Amino acid sequence: MGIKTIVQQQYRSIVDSAASTLAGLKTPPEGWLRTVRSALGMSGTDVAMKMGVTRARITKAEHAELTGGVTLKSMQTAAEAMGCRFVYAIVPASGRIEDIITTQARKKAMAIVGTASKHMALENQKLPDDKIAQEVERLTREIALEMPPNFWNDK
Repeated sequence: MGIKTIVQQQYRSIVDSAASTLAGLKTPPEGWLRTVRSALGMSGTDVAMKMGVTRARITKAEHAELTGGVTLKSMQTAAEAMGCRFVYAIVPASGRIEDIITTQARKKAMAIVGTASKHMALENQKLPDDKIAQEVERLTREIALEMPPNFWNDK
């Protein structure tokens, strides 16, 4: 096993660990800033004073969070003003990193096998569906393991 593979496995482990830790975690309807502030019993003015900004700035930040316009820095600053820690992560929408890789590898395998099957059918050498499915699975595993340079290219 090469260094590149070991490093990639370490990264996958980090992402999968975060994904399992955060599974089921959803942003509250009011957003995290307002939810945590309310849970602490803090007013917008209280947070504003701790941050050294106006109350309007807190309202603006809470709204920006809901519309996707908030910055990481403002989330971190607000969290710290409330005695909290701001954490963000990018995790697979469902499952593990391996699932995303396998899905992409399967797309590639299906394209390759599909092209080969068309050519074979033109020559009256069409394989049965079960053999095609076996080849797709075999090729999926091979492509996922090798991850060729064009792996993420869908063309």
